[in-house]
Amino acid sequence: MAYITSPPTRKQQLVPGAPVPKLALGAVPGFFQGFQAPRVVFGQAFTWRQVVFGLFLVFCLTPWASPPIALALGLVLAQTAGNPFSRLTKKATARLLQFSVIGLGFGMNAHAAVQAGREGILFTVVSISGTLILGYFVGKWLGLGRHVVHLISCGTAICGGSAIAAVGPVLRAKDEEMSVALGTVFVLNTFALFAFPPIGHALAMTQNQFGLWCAIAIHDTSSVVGAAAAYGSKALEVATTVKLVRALWIIPVSIGTAVLFKQKGVKITVPYFIFGFIAAMLVNTFVPAAQPLGPVMVHLAKIGLTVTLFFIGAGLSVSVVRSVGVRPYVLGLVLWLVISTASLWVVLHVV
Repeated sequence: MAYITSPPTRKQQLVPGAPVPKLALGAVPGFFQGFQAPRVVFGQAFTWRQVVFGLFLVFCLTPWASPPIALALGLVLAQTAGNPFSRLTKKATARLLQFSVIGLGFGMNAHAAVQAGREGILFTVVSISGTLILGYFVGKWLGLGRHVVHLISCGTAICGGSAIAAVGPVLRAKDEEMSVALGTVFVLNTFALFAFPPIGHALAMTQNQFGLWCAIAIHDTSSVVGAAAAYGSKALEVATTVKLVRALWIIPVSIGTAVLFKQKGVKITVPYFIFGFIAAMLVNTFVPAAQPLGPVMVHLAKIGLTVTLFFIGAGLSVSVVRSVGVRPYVLGLVLWLVISTASLWVVLHVV
């Protein structure tokens, strides 16, 4: 990374009237170079891309924002000026998503969730095992490494980035292998969030059908909830419940991974936030005094989800997309097309 002028040391401070160092302007070409140059107002240094990030974030907190719009804003920022707080948003994304999912539990009925879980359990078992088996053979045909193939297959089969983050340490996967798998899944997630609601409307899918299809065919929990929320409240309830039941398969798949790859002394990650979702749902169903709190918690959860998708979009820069390479995308695309079309046919003809 080339500097136009020398970067300031930690001891150097920006003061009014002093020349402003131009940092890393080679990182973003053309018009957006100016967005990275620090400026000083009332003794405080800032860049225009920080201002744009802040404006987009504030918009995501308003009623006019929706999960697809938030994701689109994040993508626009990532491809142009860049994310000025990439480390912070990366850390915040997982926690914010978990709290948002728990908040959604305050708007759900336990009896309806049990029924949705029963309907989705067979689809879950068949689709997870089928995806893992298909991923092995397609990955072998493409000549990809076993770790990358297994990570992408688990991310597609279970719950996207959460599954990859859980299985990766069990595999003792390298950082670059984790990055390739996460990049593949998140790019396909982005497309699914925009594509699924129009397909559902075109096929006149019911709320129940669409929610079930989302939970099976979209990788990451954030995109599942985002697509289902855009379709309707009933679709959101079904999709969230089935997806979280599906996410519990992280535990047996992680154990199976340790056995299959002969890894000893590894730690299995348990998605504890799912139990928070279940607790919230039980409180909403069986504690009448807490029911007035439900709409408030659900509203905050939807805002949190919108912000989460903005953060995810802001992290998908051109360099992230290009670093993956073609073959992992081919594997991820093949698995995703198979599971999405097969599950769509089953949902339309069985549910």
